[in-house]
Amino acid sequence: MNDDNDDQGGIRLQKVLAAAGLASRRACEIMISEGRVEVNGKLVLEQGLRVDPESDVIRVDGSRIPPPRRHLYLVLNKPRGVVSTMDDPEGRRNLNDLLEGKRPGKQNRLFHVGRLDTETDGLIILTNDGDFAHKLAHPSYEVPKTYLAEVAGQMHPATVKRLREGIVLDDGPVRPSSVKLVSTAEDRSLVKLTLHEGRNHIVRRTMEAVGHPVRKLSRTGIGPVRLGNLKSGDLRDLTRDELGGLLDLIND
Repeated sequence: MNDDNDDQGGIRLQKVLAAAGLASRRACEIMISEGRVEVNGKLVLEQGLRVDPESDVIRVDGSRIPPPRRHLYLVLNKPRGVVSTMDDPEGRRNLNDLLEGKRPGKQNRLFHVGRLDTETDGLIILTNDGDFAHKLAHPSYEVPKTYLAEVAGQMHPATVKRLREGIVLDDGPVRPSSVKLVSTAEDRSLVKLTLHEGRNHIVRRTMEAVGHPVRKLSRTGIGPVRLGNLKSGDLRDLTRDELGGLLDLIND
């Protein structure tokens, strides 16, 4: 973080905030004077402070403001029947097929974050930021992932409690951080689960273990990112708040 001398490097804080789309530069100056802005964990009240938007952690009202975008960060709603790879030697429909005609301009190679099996639909993050993709996928960061599962049979509260307390699979224990029984019918139930791990077929194997095989499975969230009303097969940019929230999860 640099001081306010004109002969020093960095960019004035209010200019960085305005460039991030928060408000006009004048309105950003008011945010600073109101004590709503932090840089590297310290409250900023003086005007004209110079910062490095690439390395300094800037927050407004507690929300992180990501650095200027030099990469693509996209949200894709993968349909069922699509392979979670950028290409497929067997000729099956894959993520690149979905991007045809939708990818903005010529971009570097895209990495997919959050692999889904072919019969699972839902949220996948695509980016050409390799370091970001690696961290987001690494199990040590325990980025939470939320799923909506339609399962066979009428699930009872005792089973929900069992899931919350954790069960043991062949490859070790699994304990969802959140389990919610959304609805039940005579022959099926709708369950929302959040897990901090991404072992192979973890949701399907978990529900099978408690006697409720999955009929349909969708991933609806990764960290602070939600599908919302994004249609199947469509994509959009990560919002500023979503990207800032993900950076908080994966930065040491």
